[in-house]
Amino acid sequence: MIVERAYAHLSSNDDEEKWPWSLPCVRQLLNEGLRFAAPVTFLVGENGSGKSTVVEALAEGFGLDSYGGSHDWRYASSREKSVLGARMKFDAAARGRRMATSWSARKGFFLRAETALDALGREGFSPDSVSHGEGFLAAFRGKFLHAGLYVLDEPEAALSFSSCLELIGHIDRLSKEGGQVICATHSPLLTALPGADIIEVGEHGMRRVAWQELGIVDHWRRYLANPNAYLRHIVEP
Repeated sequence: MIVERAYAHLSSNDDEEKWPWSLPCVRQLLNEGLRFAAPVTFLVGENGSGKSTVVEALAEGFGLDSYGGSHDWRYASSREKSVLGARMKFDAAARGRRMATSWSARKGFFLRAETALDALGREGFSPDSVSHGEGFLAAFRGKFLHAGLYVLDEPEAALSFSSCLELIGHIDRLSKEGGQVICATHSPLLTALPGADIIEVGEHGMRRVAWQELGIVDHWRRYLANPNAYLRHIVEP
């Protein structure tokens, strides 16, 4: 692994009652830090739970462009680091210490769904000439190649079922070749990757769960078995 633990501290000017410090997952990050137990970590939670806030800060803290893209594209946008990203610190694993201390040795990629097309265009993938999903897959095929820290924010947003399976293959290969992946997702498909560490984010903060215990897995299983059990509360007769 590249990173063993992430943590942050409030400054004297930070108001812990305001966002993002008020998010339960961020409060836990401040109090306990976040330990990484496997080369692949999935953060799963409802919209607004703070999972994307955390992964963005992790990417920024490692030196990846906050707008999205590879390490080489630092300062490609004028966007400043988030307040949490500016506070983020890491305990590096033995094999990751050179990356943590040397800018030239650092490798990685930050893929965020809402800015992916612009970021991929900057890096020469011509996303306008292919579908959104194909643009994502081009990044996975062309950038998930070297040991480093790869941070993904809801990469399944543009991917079909079969493309998600391809992404799982890229993540698995990368992790076995010395890379570390941290991914915020809503996908029960991605989180089923064998050996991945799954952290559920919510009002409780952050807690590790098994795949079969995830709320999204239970809901998808129930919905596919009987869609009307859900839709009768939503769709007018």
